[in-house]
Amino acid sequence: MRRRKRTRPSDSAKLVQWLFLRGLGAVYFIAFRSLAPQVLGLFGARGLAPVREELAGLRSLPLRTRLRLVPSLLWLDPSDRALIALCRKGETLSLALLLGVEPRRSLLALWLLYLSLVSAGGEFLSFQWDVLLLETGLHALLVAPPGSRARLRDPPLAGRLLLRWLAVRLQLESGLCKLQSKDPTWRSCTACTYHYETQPLPTRIGWYVHHLPRRLQIVSTFIALGIELAAPPLALLPGRILRGFRLASFASLTVLQLLIALTGNYGFFNLLTVIDSLWMLDDRALNRLLFPMFKKSRNLQEYTRRPWWREVAWSIAASPLALLSFDEIASRLLHRRLQIPSLTRLRRGLAPLRSINGYGLFAQMTTERPEIAIEGSDDGRTWREYEFRFKPGDPRRPPRQAAPHQPRLDWQMWFAALDGAPDWFPRLLQRLLENEPTVTALLARNPFPMRPPRFVRAVLYEYRMTSLAEHRESGAYWRRRPLGLYFPPCTLAHRNGATAPERSWAEPPHAS
Repeated sequence: MRRRKRTRPSDSAKLVQWLFLRGLGAVYFIAFRSLAPQVLGLFGARGLAPVREELAGLRSLPLRTRLRLVPSLLWLDPSDRALIALCRKGETLSLALLLGVEPRRSLLALWLLYLSLVSAGGEFLSFQWDVLLLETGLHALLVAPPGSRARLRDPPLAGRLLLRWLAVRLQLESGLCKLQSKDPTWRSCTACTYHYETQPLPTRIGWYVHHLPRRLQIVSTFIALGIELAAPPLALLPGRILRGFRLASFASLTVLQLLIALTGNYGFFNLLTVIDSLWMLDDRALNRLLFPMFKKSRNLQEYTRRPWWREVAWSIAASPLALLSFDEIASRLLHRRLQIPSLTRLRRGLAPLRSINGYGLFAQMTTERPEIAIEGSDDGRTWREYEFRFKPGDPRRPPRQAAPHQPRLDWQMWFAALDGAPDWFPRLLQRLLENEPTVTALLARNPFPMRPPRFVRAVLYEYRMTSLAEHRESGAYWRRRPLGLYFPPCTLAHRNGATAPERSWAEPPHAS
């Protein structure tokens, strides 16, 4: 029988592993649970970006090429039933990981299910937190304990360091991208004077924060940049003596994520970022702050050391991910990739897995807020507006809290207002003309519940938050000014007597 060797709680990461895996299980559950009620409206046969059509266009390619482009289980069955089944299986496996059941197998299955959806989901599943979840899920396989039930077991050093590096790189790149963009609002530290008003989905707290004094907004911009640039490197400091710097790094980054979550709706991004940052800590900090019941736990105080060759094996397994992640940060600092042939081949080989990524939100701060309003009409003269669940619409409706749920159509409408009509936008109007239930379910209010309108159009407005005095007087949270038509009035051609079997667009007789 091998002798058990004692170790101090500060030398291990058992509790970090325990909390990280359960937190990751919670994030996976949120991701799948949030997507489930939207999946048919977005990707179903009658949705805005049907997966069946996307995959059918690639069927002529060789199997290997198809799997490189879209590594997805949906190749086996792209039906609506399969889409729902993927989400339900993801929810079930997330709960298994949350409860510590088969953690390694659960993680592998969850990563494969989410990759299947992200790779086939196009724009609606292309957010930074989607690929961050894939990257975290793949890295987590290096620290997940084997067996049917997760026990407190010190994870391999290579996995711990790789996950800590992921948390550092995520935060550091977020700061670097803002400086490298040369955006004047970041350079003058005025970004926060615009951010709360122009971000995709503001919250009510964000509305009030927008009205804080300008000087305070400038100071907060400077502090946010300072945290993103200075705090992450502190988490890389080794040794017990420098533990306090790592704790300070974790605390400052966590507070920043909490403030972002309170003032804006970013899905599960903030929660996942904090969970990744747990690897900046050690068991002594968690044992003292979060788990006092484990202070005298023998399982915490003792463990069986892994043979050296196992640590070497885990280091070899982690090396491709480490090399590619260093390449990502090098491309951010040097503005070019490392020109190493073997690394280039490795990058191309693993690129379809979408699990090593660059990060950086709001490199360019938007200073204006265009918004799209979709309207329907029976006669082409009187128009009624469709109401979205979370994006600004009725000026009197207060901003709403959506996170950790992510309303993906609402988010994409923000991008569409900035960049012009995307490919899925005409299909959205078509589905509204057909009163397609899977699509209208994505909205808060359908003004034509009994029968569809004859015509639809999209109008572009400029939105600005009202002042506190304006709000007290009128009760409105926004004031809006029409900018013109975003998409001209249109109808389904067969309703005007067309005999062609294909449905096409036609303007109403009284378009205005």
